[in-house]
Amino acid sequence: MGNYDLIIIGGGPAGLTAGIYGARSSLKTLIIERGMPGGQAATTYEIANYPGFPGGISGPDLAMKMYEQATEHGAEFISGEITSMELEGLSKKVVVDSKEYYTKTVILATGAEPRKLGVPGEAKFRGRGVSYCATCDGAFYRDKHVVVVGGGDAAVEEALYLTRFASKVTIIHRRLELRAHATAQNKAFANSKIEFILNSVIEEVLGSDIVTGVRILNRETNLEQVINCEGVFVYVGQNPMTELFPADLNHTPDGYIITDENLKTNIPGVFAAGDVRKTVLRQLVTAVADGAIAATSALKYLEVQE
Repeated sequence: MGNYDLIIIGGGPAGLTAGIYGARSSLKTLIIERGMPGGQAATTYEIANYPGFPGGISGPDLAMKMYEQATEHGAEFISGEITSMELEGLSKKVVVDSKEYYTKTVILATGAEPRKLGVPGEAKFRGRGVSYCATCDGAFYRDKHVVVVGGGDAAVEEALYLTRFASKVTIIHRRLELRAHATAQNKAFANSKIEFILNSVIEEVLGSDIVTGVRILNRETNLEQVINCEGVFVYVGQNPMTELFPADLNHTPDGYIITDENLKTNIPGVFAAGDVRKTVLRQLVTAVADGAIAATSALKYLEVQE
């Protein structure tokens, strides 16, 4: 049990940056994260587009630097599952593993989680051949054939990473053209380990105890085929992690929190930052900027209240 000026829900780049700014502003700050610090950034093998690291930096290394910086400035960090929250009123309550924490302001920075394919076999074989994190699981597929589903930046970049281990990587994408940025596409097209099956969708993940293949459908010819493989890595988008948030928190039809330019939500004293909010771009650099703005807005809110 504790009383805080600012509680940040989520310990990814947005939450950790908010923690840095909050603590540096002498706010008693608590960051709550259900897993390891860093969020999705901590599961990314290499980050090549974050300013200040021309040779790139590993996601876990960058995440740990952010965590150390936040805690060095005085932000507290706890790991645990939030079971409930009350965000209305001047005093807000967050319950973590039956312990109650009270705060004057809250920043929602829970991020987003990988979207599922929703096909037979996907849930059954999760952890037994189906994965949503190449950095976490890629090493288990040394000298094996794996399938990557998706055509955006994450799909192509993680397919490239998987070639470090797998003997073959097949990218399956529902459109005729990839959506990834040109640099990643060019690298993928030039990599002899990567092949492409376009204009096709997975209809079923196959296997017995573990994955043995996927059944796919060509959207143009309507023909089915089975691709034998040992692993399936899914990168088809994300869903915001908002399941515990109150229903009266304004959000888009697909669940992303709506904020103003100061990252205020419609609930006074509650702000949102990073991938969980409605924004034109979801990248590490924008999450970090969101964290700074949200913490600064929380400080201004507290100054007015006082």
